[in-house]
Amino acid sequence: MAGAAVLRSLRILHPRTLATSGRFLDPGECVLFPASCVLYPPWRSSPARSLQVCSALCAGHNKWSKVKNIKGPKDVARCKMFMKFALLIKVAVKEGGTNPGMNVNLANVLEQCRSKNMPKTSIESAIKNATKPGLQLTYEVRGPGGCMLLIEALTDNRTGTNHEIKRLLSKNGGMISEGVRHNFIRKGVVVVPGQNVSTDRALELAIEGGAEDVQESEDEEEQPILKFICDMVETSKVRASLGKLGLEITSVGLEFLPRISLSLSEDQLEAASMLVEALSDCPDVVQVWDNIQADS
Repeated sequence: MAGAAVLRSLRILHPRTLATSGRFLDPGECVLFPASCVLYPPWRSSPARSLQVCSALCAGHNKWSKVKNIKGPKDVARCKMFMKFALLIKVAVKEGGTNPGMNVNLANVLEQCRSKNMPKTSIESAIKNATKPGLQLTYEVRGPGGCMLLIEALTDNRTGTNHEIKRLLSKNGGMISEGVRHNFIRKGVVVVPGQNVSTDRALELAIEGGAEDVQESEDEEEQPILKFICDMVETSKVRASLGKLGLEITSVGLEFLPRISLSLSEDQLEAASMLVEALSDCPDVVQVWDNIQADS
């Protein structure tokens, strides 16, 4: 009787547990959880003690999924942007030397890099590496709907870059076409925010600032901007004039602008966008210029 009483007391103090098989375990039995639910130090070949951490693992996985989906694309875009800036630096150095005081184009590119928070070490590395041998290539291309593209590239492997550009063109409806270069002219471009600036006021500012023309556009974040166009040698002067007029200068640089723009159908525009995106993602491509009309 006493033994039965003791057993009942033990059962009260140590209630039986339901195992995964559905059998009630007697006191003193242990439960071994699946290996996928067990964490133990890598220096042990087997766990000294089993710990159930499935819920913690799942929580961590869900958290990473959110971080990957939200932060990942931004980090990738940021990395690509810095890579393109590095190429722009190299091109500017090859054209005018490593001294920003004597190389206006380099000074403008460096200002853009700083405005986008490009690390100082990355900037210095790009300038240093710019003195290494490299070829500047320009590809004249016809794309979907007859649009014209001018592709600037910088490479130390002409054959490899030629092969990759031709592959991307063949895959996305483009082809090499001589004579496209004549439809573009290189100009100085000063960019300022375009919020709350009417078209008439923009034209007035262009005249007062000494610019040849002004274009309304959008930046990568779809915010309105104004692009003041001028002769390359007048870029610094126009920038200074616009600054004195109280405008915030977003960026200054040299661009290839089309002499004649072309409107595309919706399908053609989608195909052209895919081609431009594919070319822009090529590591050796510095810039892709086009003559596609941006319909409002």
